[in-house]
Amino acid sequence: MFLRCVKILEHSWGMPYEVGNNKQTHTQMKFVKTVSLLHCMNAAVRAVTRMGIYVGAKVYLIYEGYQGLVDGGDNIKLANWLSVSNIIQLGGTIIGSARCKEFMTREGRLSAAYNLVQRRITNLCVCGGDGSLTGANIFRTEWSGLLEELVKTGKITEAVAKQYRHLNIVGLVGSIDNDFCGTDMTIGADSALHRIMEVIDAITTTAQSHQRTFVLEVMGRHCGYLALVSALASGADWLFIPEAPPDDGWEDRLCTRLGEVKMFKGYGRIGNHLT
Repeated sequence: MFLRCVKILEHSWGMPYEVGNNKQTHTQMKFVKTVSLLHCMNAAVRAVTRMGIYVGAKVYLIYEGYQGLVDGGDNIKLANWLSVSNIIQLGGTIIGSARCKEFMTREGRLSAAYNLVQRRITNLCVCGGDGSLTGANIFRTEWSGLLEELVKTGKITEAVAKQYRHLNIVGLVGSIDNDFCGTDMTIGADSALHRIMEVIDAITTTAQSHQRTFVLEVMGRHCGYLALVSALASGADWLFIPEAPPDDGWEDRLCTRLGEVKMFKGYGRIGNHLT
């Protein structure tokens, strides 16, 4: 797979060179990371933040996922170019992640809507899996009703509700399963494969030394992508994936195959013959 990379030239102090006539706009956007933690999540945070700043938008980072969106306050902070410096190589996410039961209720989403309107934000970028993006879609569909309720309770005026009547949401699929149609690679899938290969490399010498056969199970839920690509990369003898269940009698064929390999004494020798 080929990835198209765009590099923004930077001064020594980390600010971008001006490219073209980059006029400032009044667009404001937020980036929120929800529950799942993926090794490349900080790269997504960095890309969204810097590209938003580059096009002239004000970018806010929401800490602790939907919980921070509901609680507001210091959990919602204005970002600058240096806010996301030196994070691309780090695991986890610098803005935190948390499950939020309050956001599952209308009262919680009402509080989240109020926190957005207070900061004049109508553009939300959400990175997460099925639950996170489903929650974002529910939030979007309820947006007009939430604003009407805020008007009735006197928290905002009708003029404010009219000004921010639209909520735009961009969803970034954060999933190691790589099971989303329409994208070549979901955020986290390639990093997961890298970790799987590290584990396989460590297990291989142990298997050879102890003359044992190892069965390695990887995540992926109902999608066999990770199992398939890791089997190809490691040269596995057997592969089981949900999309292609094994035929009846596979257990006997597997045992027969292991017996055949055992007969080739000295094959793949590292200390002892491989069995």
